[in-house]
Amino acid sequence: MFDESLLDDPDALSRADVHGLLRGAAESGARVRTAARNSAEAGVGGLSPDGRPRAVLVAGPGPAAGCTADLLTALAGGSAPVCLIRPAGVAPAPGALRWTLPGWAGPLDLLLVASPDGTEPGLAILLEQAYRRGCSVVCVSPAGSPLADATAQARGLAIPLTSSPSESRTDEEPPRGRVALPIGPGLLWSLLTPLLTLADRIGLLAADAAAIESLADRLDQVAERCGPAIATYSNPAKTLAAELADTLPLIWTEGELAAAAGRHFATVLAALAGRPALAAELPEALTTHGTLLAGDFAAGAGPEEFFRDRVEDPGTLHVRVVLLREQEADVTSPAPAARDLALQRETPVSELEAIDAETPLETAAELLAITDFAAVYLALASTP
Repeated sequence: MFDESLLDDPDALSRADVHGLLRGAAESGARVRTAARNSAEAGVGGLSPDGRPRAVLVAGPGPAAGCTADLLTALAGGSAPVCLIRPAGVAPAPGALRWTLPGWAGPLDLLLVASPDGTEPGLAILLEQAYRRGCSVVCVSPAGSPLADATAQARGLAIPLTSSPSESRTDEEPPRGRVALPIGPGLLWSLLTPLLTLADRIGLLAADAAAIESLADRLDQVAERCGPAIATYSNPAKTLAAELADTLPLIWTEGELAAAAGRHFATVLAALAGRPALAAELPEALTTHGTLLAGDFAAGAGPEEFFRDRVEDPGTLHVRVVLLREQEADVTSPAPAARDLALQRETPVSELEAIDAETPLETAAELLAITDFAAVYLALASTP
């Protein structure tokens, strides 16, 4: 059950946040600045690339690698293809995962490895494969980790991961019987920021020092607007969390950056809050999810549903559409049609767009940070 009153009780939120999720989300701006300094100290600024790589390959454990590849694809804008190397294995444990380079990978390609742990033998084997094929290699992992050593042996560039004391792993059983994310909110920026500075250096995208500072400032601004002391009525993350309680979110996105944020949001809703969610891009989402608006998950706004006792009778999940946009809808946008379809089917709609974002990096920061905070609040205010 979701206890909405908890959202406006900062002390209760602090007691419930035993894993430091809110702190991790609030530290994102500081992580970006520290990660940028670590990148400079590692020598990213002194690189003299011969030109853009033919392709960029991204590998790493957990959901952060997929989101990193998504964001680099959107930010690069087609300047080079970005390919995610997905792991295979009998279990998600670090020792069981294996990554394999595509058969076409060679000296013209760049391999980016992002690991919050740095102990995956499969990634060390991947680095060895890349060295034999002549690929350029950059790895973000904890300093002194086995993966950092393997990067040095492969004549690659090792960038130390920016970490936080709040991310210490514990052997506690996760609350409500769920499996916790191997990384918490905010660590995505520790992994992504060094790769952004590298991508700027090789001409894939625009992320110079000023852009990185603007990104950090934007994350700080979102943290101020979405902090636990801000009341729900003026806090976009708390509002979104309250709206998504007892629903099946259909996350409909417009734009490549919004699509990446939407897929990441669905992932953290499942992993942090234990809530199923489906993400799809507009306009295809209207076809992909259209049946859900008229099926067993629809029509939850009738009088009987409104007056249902949610403590004694939790009832069934009903869909709620979440529209994520990079900017205000214009005449070519499918968002108005999506909103109209949802309302015609008596399906409630939540909307989120990047407000006054001046760069793609600021757009990504706005959407990712607010949805991360929303997932955390939904997790903290939910009771067994």
